[in-house]
Amino acid sequence: MAMGFWDDFKRFFFRGLAALLPTVLTVAIIIWLFSLIQTHFGEFINKWSAELTARFYVWIHGITDAKEVNQLHLNVSVWWDKWFFWFGFFLAITGLYVFGRFLTSFLGRLVWRITERTLIQVPVIKQIYPSVKQVTDFLLAERKMEYSKVVAVEYPRKGIWSIGLATSSGMRTLDEALQGDLVTVFVPSSPMPITGYTITVSRNEIIDLPISIDEALRFTISGGVIQPLHERTDEIPFGPKKTHTLTETRDKEIPK
Repeated sequence: MAMGFWDDFKRFFFRGLAALLPTVLTVAIIIWLFSLIQTHFGEFINKWSAELTARFYVWIHGITDAKEVNQLHLNVSVWWDKWFFWFGFFLAITGLYVFGRFLTSFLGRLVWRITERTLIQVPVIKQIYPSVKQVTDFLLAERKMEYSKVVAVEYPRKGIWSIGLATSSGMRTLDEALQGDLVTVFVPSSPMPITGYTITVSRNEIIDLPISIDEALRFTISGGVIQPLHERTDEIPFGPKKTHTLTETRDKEIPK
């Protein structure tokens, strides 16, 4: 009885955890991003905004007493943190938007290209920056990799089929050398589809799959557990183990 209750508890506990965890993690990541912007940008902006406000007030009213000036700076700082704590975050978001608009211009692209070339020449940064940039570009960049369709390809060897995303046709040099119609396929790794392998295969060696890219990624991330509904079969991949009694085993081993 105790074991039955414990089994039910584990089963329903993990079922509830699996249902709530994606939502909780999503909210946690959003809160973390907002906190990151507020901590590294918003608080700095609030501090200097309060400082400039106090200095402007001192200049307008011509206050010269040092003690009064210091008290005024303290009062303005407390007042700003109480009523205008949101100003720094709002200005940081606006600044990021303006910076993004600037990067779309010719001058912005030129300046940022020079900045990146300078960064990758610094001894320590050049080992870290390219990898971080690849991840952020994959997640946030506007120009994402274009996937035309989901395919199945025999990789890494014959007889083993992997889910891949057809990205483009093969390189011209390969097409001319092999005299064939080639396709470039990105095979995402599990459980992190951000990484994977890019292969080039003949078009007649791939099978088009009638599933969306999101369904293919969910299939990869879950290790094949989450399958599209229209692709599921009722067959059990691995049938139940057949058990043999001691008598049956002995009868098979001892010829009559």
